[in-house]
Amino acid sequence: MNGHELAKQALDQIPQADTNAKRIVGLVKEGGRITGYQLSDNTVVEKQQAVNMAKQGQIAGVGIAHRGDTEYLKSIPDGSENNNLGNLPAVSPQN
Repeated sequence: MNGHELAKQALDQIPQADTNAKRIVGLVKEGGRITGYQLSDNTVVEKQQAVNMAKQGQIAGVGIAHRGDTEYLKSIPDGSENNNLGNLPAVSPQN
């Protein structure tokens, strides 16, 4: 099993993205923790809302994982580091 397959095993779910699904282009952070995401249409959504959207196929390129009782998004391994969530720029939350 290669590294990509091993990383995919760590995901609880890899939802099938719709053809018009958005992509995550930025991270909203507070105190170093991710609290939300900026999407490719420039909307900003909270972390749990993004998880729900991904489950419904509205966000592409991510899978669902969990730590304790908290679900969160992870990049689906594709051999490119550039689109990993951890490598995306931090953005300011929109009020």
